[in-house]
Amino acid sequence: MMTMIESDPAAADQFWEAVSTRDARADGRFVFAVRTTGVFCRPQCPARRPRRENVAFFATVDDARAAGFRACKRCRPDRPSVDDELVALVDRACRTIDEAEATPTLAELAAAAGKSPFYFQRTFKRIVGVTPREYAAAKRAEGLRAALPGRARVADAVYDAGFGSSSRVYSLAASTLGMTPSAFRAKGRGERVRFAAVESALGWIAVAATARGVAAIELGDSRDAVCARINERFAAADLAEDRAELRVALDAILRYIERPRAGLDLPLDVQGTAFARRVWRALTQLAPGQTATYAQIAAAIGRPSATRAVASACAANPAALAIPCHRVVPARGGSGGYRWGSARKRKLLDAESA
Repeated sequence: MMTMIESDPAAADQFWEAVSTRDARADGRFVFAVRTTGVFCRPQCPARRPRRENVAFFATVDDARAAGFRACKRCRPDRPSVDDELVALVDRACRTIDEAEATPTLAELAAAAGKSPFYFQRTFKRIVGVTPREYAAAKRAEGLRAALPGRARVADAVYDAGFGSSSRVYSLAASTLGMTPSAFRAKGRGERVRFAAVESALGWIAVAATARGVAAIELGDSRDAVCARINERFAAADLAEDRAELRVALDAILRYIERPRAGLDLPLDVQGTAFARRVWRALTQLAPGQTATYAQIAAAIGRPSATRAVASACAANPAALAIPCHRVVPARGGSGGYRWGSARKRKLLDAESA
């Protein structure tokens, strides 16, 4: 069914603001069409801005086409976004590191991606949250943790995990042993993070945000519980409670809980692996009342055999409700598990389908 985003004035106003400022962060969330030209564009299209009364907003490219509009030849909204292309590029690099017997150098990874080492490293860190070298070290540490229980000698596990020597392990132990890529990203080192908690029909909700957007949403049975999770997640950040700064996000979440069919659209600044980000992006394409299986999400991101990895990405979702992992259900039926409680998941699904 075609989705034209005009029935929600608040969403339409927000999208028009993004179009007016050519906000590239809105790319992928919607396209806008101009009735006088018959063309639809990305929010950041460099073409001259149309008059507001001539603009319509659509959730997807297919919706805009179904309404009779054609793709703009300047911003190419029918092609993958630059961010999608970079995420795919970084995802390939992560797989290269995962599968390599010897850790590839930055120069090798950059050459394979067709980018300069400086640009590649900066892009990799922006998307994954750590440098390629830190990611590779964390993967080796994961391998070491997995190998240790089954090996009689620590040295054997060390070499099985890809470390050149045991001395290298001990020199890196403080920063890598027990550390995964998500742990590198999770503490918010160097970030200014503000958080606030509020009680709702789903229990207590805590929201944390950077200047770029919402970084985490936690659900729980008590204020202490949800705030403790925020404090743990951003233990290394400049973290402070500030309800006034988060008023808009809190109000949007409470409105969504009361009227879930209206959806929840918040600017996000979440950290995850390239694969997890692709999963989360696919989840945001599910409309309220719509569900999908893990296999369907895996197919949607072009990794049909990665059903278990999709489930892991859902479990690692840092922003409940905003990234609607509650809309992913088991193929065998039922609502399935949920990081924030199966009862909450069932309540959310029932409310969205009502």
